[in-house]
Amino acid sequence: MTQTLKCISPVDGSVYAERPVLTPDDARAAVDAARAAQPAWAARPLAERIALVKAGIERLGAINDQVTEELAWMMGRPTRYGGEFRGVDERTQYMAEIAAEGLADLVLEDSDSFRRFIRRAPHGVVFVIAPWNYPYMTAINTIVPALIAGNTVVLKHATQTLLVGERLAQCFHEAGVPGDVFQNLFLDHDTTEELISAGAFDFINFTGSVAGGARIERAAAGTFTGLGLELGGKDPGYVCEDADLDAAVATLMDAAMYNAGQCCCGIERIYVHESLFDAFVAKAVDFARAYKLGNPLDSATTLGPMAAKRFADVVRAQIAEAVAEGATAHVETFPEDDGGTYLTPQVLTGVTHDMEVMTEESFGPVVGIMPVKDDAEALDYMNDSQYGLTVSLWTQDPDRAERLGDALET
Repeated sequence: MTQTLKCISPVDGSVYAERPVLTPDDARAAVDAARAAQPAWAARPLAERIALVKAGIERLGAINDQVTEELAWMMGRPTRYGGEFRGVDERTQYMAEIAAEGLADLVLEDSDSFRRFIRRAPHGVVFVIAPWNYPYMTAINTIVPALIAGNTVVLKHATQTLLVGERLAQCFHEAGVPGDVFQNLFLDHDTTEELISAGAFDFINFTGSVAGGARIERAAAGTFTGLGLELGGKDPGYVCEDADLDAAVATLMDAAMYNAGQCCCGIERIYVHESLFDAFVAKAVDFARAYKLGNPLDSATTLGPMAAKRFADVVRAQIAEAVAEGATAHVETFPEDDGGTYLTPQVLTGVTHDMEVMTEESFGPVVGIMPVKDDAEALDYMNDSQYGLTVSLWTQDPDRAERLGDALET
């Protein structure tokens, strides 16, 4: 029986999309076709490659309503937020604008005696492994510059967002990008690792979990294939005593809860100067309580389900552990919280760094808040993490923010 990949919708648990997995032989043939197509693609004028890529993105914009609804079904983001096309288009336009300068020769000497320069050449075949949480923007971050630079691209998208790669291939191919230049492949983990271990690609970009990144790194060991790994985080926010409290609450809580907290660089822990702590917590709790949890296809919904029950189970377990160890959960369980993918946004206080909710990635709508007495204590807490990615600092003193930034290990 043919193995398939299934997207289970977080909306109602139904199978929203299902596709057959490529056999190892078919996968190798597809990569070989990408390699064969690359020299001719790279030989096209830069302006032509840019025009074709931009035309593909324009076609994606033309079906944005369809794409937005598909995203709601596949990973739960409310349709009221309009999908990701604005960000995709902005990034595409910017990368197209800087392409000529970014790809130009770096001239070291041009004299009567010598002409020395460094030429930016395409890698060859670029393999993109994209995640489900921001499935278009994260994919485009690599696909667009790779194609513009003259590479061919093979995309493996997350099973949870199974249709995204199909839509991208559809749009690029309709715009005139050759079929072998951009390919969307349905691959299982074993075939993916086999291709990587065989050195089938010239560059690999992976966005996903730390565990997934480790598997990619192990598979590529000894092949000398270039890797770009954007992995998980436990990103902190710090609110100094001179911060604009309302702005800090609104921004940090949105960063913690938007997309049901499913963001690699979302805020997962907040440290607040003790003089503002009580006021910050009160406003943060009100912010969380104001969310409308529900079906993402309903225009009134502001917080949709998590993408899968297993993800929600992790968050519930972290909250339960924290409460059992003395933390306070401030938000009453919403009626729509079904014990499955629909999860109440939660604010915790009384948390410590002995709790997983403050040390391990949650990737859900929960945030722990701790008081600190000064910058030194805040830095100790913020740097007490094995993860990197981003930090959000809130102060009205730019020099202070720069000093804090220099001391952060992220």
